[in-house]
Amino acid sequence: MNLLPQIESEFGPQSYYLDSASPPAFHPRLEGSHTCDVCVVGAGFTGLSAALNLAEAGYSVALLEGERIGWGASGRNGGQVLTGFAPSLNKIEGWVGEAHTRQLWEMSLEATQILQERMARHRIDAEYRAGYVLAAVRQRQMKDLAEEHLYVSRLGYDQMRMANREEVRTLVNSERFQGGLVDMGSGHIHPLKYVRGLAKAATQSGVRIFEQSRVNAIHPGNPASRARAVTAAGEVQADHLVLCCNAYIGNLQREMRSRIMPVGTYIIASAPLGRELALSLLPTNYCVSDANFVLDYFRLSADWRMLFGGRVSYTTIPPAGLARRMRQRMLAVFPELRNTAITHAWGGFVDISMNRLPDIGRLPGNVYYAQGFSGQGVALTGLAGKVISDAIRGDSEKFDVFARIPHRPFPGGEWLRLPLLTLSALYSRLQDLI
Repeated sequence: MNLLPQIESEFGPQSYYLDSASPPAFHPRLEGSHTCDVCVVGAGFTGLSAALNLAEAGYSVALLEGERIGWGASGRNGGQVLTGFAPSLNKIEGWVGEAHTRQLWEMSLEATQILQERMARHRIDAEYRAGYVLAAVRQRQMKDLAEEHLYVSRLGYDQMRMANREEVRTLVNSERFQGGLVDMGSGHIHPLKYVRGLAKAATQSGVRIFEQSRVNAIHPGNPASRARAVTAAGEVQADHLVLCCNAYIGNLQREMRSRIMPVGTYIIASAPLGRELALSLLPTNYCVSDANFVLDYFRLSADWRMLFGGRVSYTTIPPAGLARRMRQRMLAVFPELRNTAITHAWGGFVDISMNRLPDIGRLPGNVYYAQGFSGQGVALTGLAGKVISDAIRGDSEKFDVFARIPHRPFPGGEWLRLPLLTLSALYSRLQDLI
């Protein structure tokens, strides 16, 4: 058993994704002064989607990335392409009403379609597989899953079904689960291959990508001047700025930062299991999440490894003994893997909003932004890029649906919001055990 610590490289932690993807393309650092129609900050799923949509519509676009393509959450995540949102639709309806909830649901379906259309159009081999199980660890969770199924059924969605304990066992061969929701409109991908494929498509469409070009300051536009994004070695002047920094916004825009919280999440990869053993555990090769607040999520890779994620941390420090603890969680689901080596352990940060819904909007001075995808970003980020692109082009109908969602700063200010969130998370973890 090889329980490796996280090993950092210029591309992020040395993950299974890095070791299984082809060599990356390299993009220059920004130097000097540049002008364009739109400057996008952050080259993850969101920023690349916005840049690609805008370039395809004829805009000149510069995209600034502080690290390398895929360095952040877009190149490290669990790869689950999911319909819907982190909160239940019933909860969302209580916040925004039935009509608004229906619009959001329909756009979440559009989000998964955008991803698949991008892969097809640009020939991105991101290893997409359809099928997702949201599995109940406790019987009481089945009631909530049934309510979600009833809601989407009323909306005309026929790709989701309830599964009892016996049927879930044919999908996830584990004693741990009591039943669940099966969604064939969701699936899983190799996220690093996808984000690099988006970058290639964006470059071919005319986007100028600059890596290792961290934006240190932004200056919104006004009637007399363009907006500016400033790095250590240069700047970009543009008619519009689009901020797609998510968990890595830092101090670039304090108002945005107050409405999100970076949360660490972690993944291990097993040694290759072989097709027979792998499919004995996940016979249909669907991806899986459990229904706990602090959830586990897992799937098979194309070379028949178990990729198993979970845990959360609210600090910038990975938990001690990360691989060992993650392995224990994996064995609680699949004890058959007790003699299987762990070859990779890595993690990173996603950003959550207070209500766990995406925070997409506009700041004064022609500055657009998207953040707060709360663990649902593989699909929703592509949608965010499109609706921001549409808004810049003059069609703000879908953008306005997201902009109407009420978002509040995390309570406690700069110093107390983390302790308060930690206490709230502890309460939710205790609820998982009941």
